[in-house]
Amino acid sequence: MNYNDIETTAAEPCASSMILTFRAIGYNLETAVADVIDNSISANAKNIWFSSEWNGGNSVITILDDGCGMNNEELVQAMKPGAKNPMDKRPEKDLGRFGLGLKTASFSQCQKLIVVSKKAGFAPIYWIWDLNYVNKTNKWELIRYPIADDFLHALDKLESGTLVIWTDLDRIIPPDTLQSNEIVKDKFLAQMAKVKQHLAMTFHRFIEEKSVKLFCWGHEVKPWNPFVTTKSQTQLFSDDYLDSHTFVKGYVLPHKSYFTKEEHLDAGGIKGWVAQQGFYVYRSKRLLLAGDWLGLFRKEVHYQLARIQIDLPNQSDNEWLIDIKKSTARLPFEIQERIKSYASTVRKKAEEVFRHRGKLYKIRNGQEFHLLWQPKKQGTKILFEVNRNHLLVKELVEMAKTKPERAIESLFRLIEETIPTKSIFIKESEGEIAEPFENNNEDLVKTWIKQIYNAQKASGKSVDQIKLLLANMEPFNNFPHLIELIEEI
Repeated sequence: MNYNDIETTAAEPCASSMILTFRAIGYNLETAVADVIDNSISANAKNIWFSSEWNGGNSVITILDDGCGMNNEELVQAMKPGAKNPMDKRPEKDLGRFGLGLKTASFSQCQKLIVVSKKAGFAPIYWIWDLNYVNKTNKWELIRYPIADDFLHALDKLESGTLVIWTDLDRIIPPDTLQSNEIVKDKFLAQMAKVKQHLAMTFHRFIEEKSVKLFCWGHEVKPWNPFVTTKSQTQLFSDDYLDSHTFVKGYVLPHKSYFTKEEHLDAGGIKGWVAQQGFYVYRSKRLLLAGDWLGLFRKEVHYQLARIQIDLPNQSDNEWLIDIKKSTARLPFEIQERIKSYASTVRKKAEEVFRHRGKLYKIRNGQEFHLLWQPKKQGTKILFEVNRNHLLVKELVEMAKTKPERAIESLFRLIEETIPTKSIFIKESEGEIAEPFENNNEDLVKTWIKQIYNAQKASGKSVDQIKLLLANMEPFNNFPHLIELIEEI
């Protein structure tokens, strides 16, 4: 279509309304801070300092870096909403996409965004987005009014860099909160702790490679690697390429018996072991999505040791539908079956480790492992039976010939201590556990009923009393029809 000869009219968005839309995109505090830090990394910062200062409703959050910084023209451009075209090809290390991250992340948490920046060879410059001013004037205008000296001189010792300041944190702290309000203060500090955990996870590869040092309140942040590669018991799967540029690698973490209590708590991550299982999607080494099966599987306790790394280049944003917050992604249809197959293999191994404490039950030094409880297929279901050929069971059977009471008590203790609860739980959650005596003939149950009937009859109980007794006793409560026929049995 030729657009030169058609009628047009302006349809500029209302500034105050659009700002409210930006504020509602859905950031939480952790993802908002991480989005700002993306800009620091894209600016080749080697050191990034996150900090916060509690002062009630006047509390402040700052993010400082020693990146390349900006002159006045570049800063104004960077503070424009939509400063980049998401369709443009970007450098490999560029973690942005829409040119909205700095603004939308900041607006989601505060009403005033101040950016102070200094480019090598230039004087420091700053501009302010004040949402109260935008709402009052309905204009897309940056403003500049006096700011604290601490902010003005924050870059004095750096050749170049940028300071992002959030004030009027109305989405975090009620504006009229007093500094003495300990309840709100505790919540604020708890949020700050979550930010530190999130940054340690999101940027762990940059920290591990020492390309970036990240500090929170002046203390260097240690990386949180979801794959626990420091443990020799972590099982690594072979690398695979889902397509020409999408890399995948599976990990099965060790059984909890290989961790100290503190190590196990730390390896569970922000959300805990069950929630942290799944895919970890990275773009240009930056973690986008942590612990998600992307709609392919449910999260279940027996797969909690499975974690799978997926690496994307930033050119894959459209295929994976990466959102503005860089916190959601969708698996492209053309690779779903291949990655599902890969993940199923990792999940199967994770289940084995979870069930068996990481031990191999087949061959070890040429010897077969002897299970005490054996899974047995019964129709379409599974039951667990005691292995009569187990050496200890055989010994107890022999003991019963001369010391029956001691043998029976030992057998009871053996059963109580070794019931395969994890295996039963897993099979039960998958609907595979057989009901007691399901699909089995009832001769054994009839024999037991007859034994109890004769003994109770001899003690003077009536038939109705014996029936009531059996109806309230496992496993006979599952066989009411046999209880009714007790006299015929």
